[in-house]
Amino acid sequence: MTVLTFELPDGSTRDVDVVQLLNAGYAGRQQADVAAHVAELALLGVPAPSVTPALYPVSPYLAQQTDRVAAPHARTSGEAEWALVVADDGELLLTAACDHTDRDLEVHGVAWSKNAAPDVLARQAWLLTDVEGRVDELTLRAWVTYDDGRETEIQHGTLAELLTPGYWTDVLRERGGLTPGTVLISGTIPMADGVDQFADGWRVELGDPATGNTIRLAYEVVPLPQPIG
Repeated sequence: MTVLTFELPDGSTRDVDVVQLLNAGYAGRQQADVAAHVAELALLGVPAPSVTPALYPVSPYLAQQTDRVAAPHARTSGEAEWALVVADDGELLLTAACDHTDRDLEVHGVAWSKNAAPDVLARQAWLLTDVEGRVDELTLRAWVTYDDGRETEIQHGTLAELLTPGYWTDVLRERGGLTPGTVLISGTIPMADGVDQFADGWRVELGDPATGNTIRLAYEVVPLPQPIG
């Protein structure tokens, strides 16, 4: 299994042995945002979902804290998201995540594509109880970098655009899945028009304007060698 380690603002740490990884999809709070995301994916050939929001089980080992993601081809990209993490004692943590996805495979099946690349999580987290009262004010931003060193913001919004952590804890509780070792990735906000998502690196920030605190992650996308045979 994958063990993730999160540092909290007080300097303490939580080790989480991931036993269940779930990716929410089409999880915008406003239908206009959901439609925008469906339209973004339609441009890549991804069919519209049969129901929204969706929830996709993902192999637990794909929850990673890494600064490098290996890619089999050039059409993979991330998505800025928040992640809900259930620690060993049932404590709920909130952190930043980037759902890296194989867009070519996504055309054939969203659930398959979710299992073809990692969910990258930050190494810091907040107790959900500490920020839950202002969760809609938390910001979510992402930047992409290219091989010439250029960095461009590709996503910028707030958690008010997405279904809340409370919504998903209720869903998990009803399913009997709010158990230690569970990681749920939130779904994403719309991408900026005209920005090439097939980049050489991704950077994501989850910010708390009330305190000025920010949780960050960043990774480079590294091409795999060409196969033999």
